[in-house]
Amino acid sequence: MTSRTFLLALDQGTSSSRSIVFDEAGRIVAMAQREFRQIYPQPGWVEHDPEEIWTSQLATAREALALAGLTARDIRAIGITNQRETTVVWNRRTGRPVHNAIVWQDRRAEPLCAQLREQGLEPTVRETTGLVIDAYFSGTKIRWILDHAPGAHLAAAQGELAFGTVDSWLLWKLTKGSVHATDVSNAARTMLFDVRHNRWDHGLLGALHVPDSLLPQVFPSSHVFGESDAEWLGAPVPIAGIAGDQQSALFGQACFRAGQAKNTYGTGCFMLMHTGERFRPSDNGLVTTSAAQPTATPEFAFEGSVFIGGAVVQWLRDGLKAIRASSEVQSLAESVPDAGGVMFVPAFTGLGAPYWQPEARGTIVGLTRGSTVAHIARAALESIAFQSAALLQAMSRDAVAAGGSPVTELRVDGGACVNDLLMQFQADLLGIPVLRPQVIETTALGAAYLAGLATGVWRNLDELAGQWQAQRRFEPTLPRDRAQELMDRWERAVRQATVA
Repeated sequence: MTSRTFLLALDQGTSSSRSIVFDEAGRIVAMAQREFRQIYPQPGWVEHDPEEIWTSQLATAREALALAGLTARDIRAIGITNQRETTVVWNRRTGRPVHNAIVWQDRRAEPLCAQLREQGLEPTVRETTGLVIDAYFSGTKIRWILDHAPGAHLAAAQGELAFGTVDSWLLWKLTKGSVHATDVSNAARTMLFDVRHNRWDHGLLGALHVPDSLLPQVFPSSHVFGESDAEWLGAPVPIAGIAGDQQSALFGQACFRAGQAKNTYGTGCFMLMHTGERFRPSDNGLVTTSAAQPTATPEFAFEGSVFIGGAVVQWLRDGLKAIRASSEVQSLAESVPDAGGVMFVPAFTGLGAPYWQPEARGTIVGLTRGSTVAHIARAALESIAFQSAALLQAMSRDAVAAGGSPVTELRVDGGACVNDLLMQFQADLLGIPVLRPQVIETTALGAAYLAGLATGVWRNLDELAGQWQAQRRFEPTLPRDRAQELMDRWERAVRQATVA
């Protein structure tokens, strides 16, 4: 068995830590997962205990190896993929965090963001980082920790503290403090990184009063960062791939070239389209971000986020009590031929890209006496596809304006992509094929691919592209004029949801 080549992917997510062992064909050999605590100190605040992140991740790595019947000596390399923007600051000497990790969802830094906008920094941030000024990103979270952890500003000024996104924290722990580094895809989510030149931006660091001594070194996503200490897994293993979860999923979907796109259907939806080696700001409500980069050459992607994707099914279950389990939604939705004119805009927390309407609220329109809970369930499922279609249309407009081509197919992953009704409706709205891969754990697979590239398991991207296989292809069946009519009705419903 051990004549095969194996890679270990550490997939550190928002609610759980997972580890997956892959073989050289990209097949899953074993998987382990553990949830950890979500800490809500007050409304709008979300924290994690960094030590719990580390211990849960280490436990799943050991468990996955045991389930696979392997030892650390059988593993060619480790790849890390992680929840992005979540911010950890720790003491370099003791290795202890000075505060809980502030999670990407946390909104406490919004007042600081408002100050930065008032100072006129928005154009600089957009041109330098590709992002907008928002509490979502790491920069203002770092500043909040420095302002509120006792003695943190002084300790940081004296070079005693280290900042990292979750990948850096795990890398530090795995190497027992010998490596403080990150990759370009995670650095690009800090609001402090010049993505055109792959370096920290001193102007933005100065504006946020963040000393550069805090910062990790930045390397390509496929790079031998160091070795895990033998204590953790029984033998040292090279750590050779790191990427933020959404960029890792884009890589795991073999979207290596401009115009290729993927959509991850989870609690929310995250769509990324590779845009090649040229930096382009979006004119259509998207952010520009660094893609996972196999070499030192910058590569970019447009990204858009839907806040409420699969979470709308949870609301049907827990809020409306329309279903007892999420798995029942497809059969309920299929019990009617269509949504019967009902449109559901699930703006429970506002609308994300491409609308950016934080004041929008959930709205159901088109109800008649003939409407049933099945019509509402179908409209809820369809809302995921409508929001994703609006994102892809925005991306295609940006691509065409830059001299490229519209997206010709969409690769999908995430929990809700197993819903055939949803995937077919997505293809119908878009008018392009929707492809579901054999391996839907594409986030972890991307980390394994990056680690394997750096250690010679695979020679090049063409070899990886040849491994990608579709499990099912959904072809559009709806006439384009009918699809456009539905999108027009969706946009009218969105306008009704955003009336102040």
